[in-house]
Amino acid sequence: MRLPPTPRPLALAAALLLALPACTWAQSLQELYDAARAYDATYLAAKANAASVEYRAAQSEALMRPSLAATAGASTSQTDPPNIGTKGTNTVQGGLNGRVPLFNRASGATIEQARKSLITAQADLETAEQDLIVRVAQAYFDVLAAQDTLATTRANKAATSEQLASAKRNFEVGTATITDTREAQARFDLGTFQELFAENDLRTKRLALDTLVGRSAVEPRPLLVPVLLPAPVPANPEEWVTLADQGHPAVRRARIGLEVAQLETIKARAGDSPTVDAVGSLSASNNRGSLPELNRSTGTTAVASLGVQLNWPLYTGGATQARIKETLALEEKSRNDLEAARRSVVQGTRSTYFGVQSGLSQVKALEAAESSSALALEATQLGYKVGVRVNLDVLNAQLQLFQTRRDLAKARYDVLVGSLRLRQAAGQLSPADIDAVNRLLAK
Repeated sequence: MRLPPTPRPLALAAALLLALPACTWAQSLQELYDAARAYDATYLAAKANAASVEYRAAQSEALMRPSLAATAGASTSQTDPPNIGTKGTNTVQGGLNGRVPLFNRASGATIEQARKSLITAQADLETAEQDLIVRVAQAYFDVLAAQDTLATTRANKAATSEQLASAKRNFEVGTATITDTREAQARFDLGTFQELFAENDLRTKRLALDTLVGRSAVEPRPLLVPVLLPAPVPANPEEWVTLADQGHPAVRRARIGLEVAQLETIKARAGDSPTVDAVGSLSASNNRGSLPELNRSTGTTAVASLGVQLNWPLYTGGATQARIKETLALEEKSRNDLEAARRSVVQGTRSTYFGVQSGLSQVKALEAAESSSALALEATQLGYKVGVRVNLDVLNAQLQLFQTRRDLAKARYDVLVGSLRLRQAAGQLSPADIDAVNRLLAK
């Protein structure tokens, strides 16, 4: 009886190497993040918006600063125009008008609101930056996961091909039934479909990463072997919740929103308060007759004034009181928005933390499953050699091993991205965290 050959280790290794990109030209996660930071339109839009808020705040500062305006004009006038010898006068005049605010409660509140808008803009920019970090990391590891899926699919197909060839030879010599050949052929055809699907998925993931970083044919670096995944620090979820409540951009933004709403109420109450301004003006005019005998200047007249102007609304038709009630209601809305943001951040932080912990447990379980599946395949192949196992048993053992390896690689990538998402959920994610993940990649 002729024994069927087992899948050759060199053939499987060659299939894996064909699916993996060469690391010589591979880019690190840090390098691609830097490229995305200078290219991603969403992040650049948030950065430009944050810059515009600074100038918007500067505009509000002008409300309590002196202002000066220049005026100029020329005019002509005639007496009894239809008659000959009409008398006329040409006038040229100019002036300066200045104003210095002395007291204005509404303007003071508006300036304070503008200053707080700078904090809000900074929180929005931090949110955009954290979102960019996660998007780049997710796209980066999506490509690596797709590469691993294609590699395991090709390796599985190569092993199935050898098993199919073995089944055909055994059937020809009469040591196996046609069932073994058909089972192997069916598994080989399924492997061909899975390979085509994996190739297209990899192309899609590469395109997404290329679009995000503004480069073409990007090759991410694989994880450094052996893979060591760090556990989240701190190890207590409540400590992450405390960090989130103190530093998450969404909470800071909602807290500033409440303070701005309170300032809006102050502005509304200032609707029946007086405003005091120092005002001054300087003007000059020159008059000249239009007839030859009157074509002489009557001289230049200059007028200067300086004073204090008081404006005190005595009755506004109930608009001020209605506005106060409106701002009080909006203040209550902002207070509830803050509470909703805090609850959402707390829930998201806890969920993400437990997700990372679960991912680490899954990685350990899959590592054990990989070792067990490899031993099970060896035992099944030996049983097939001695005739106590059939061809389908070998095919199933091969498939289980390759699927376990694929799932293990995906679980590792999910843990790394989940760690970044945990720091994002707590509002602690920064570009320095990219460097920490980057050290886990092959050089």
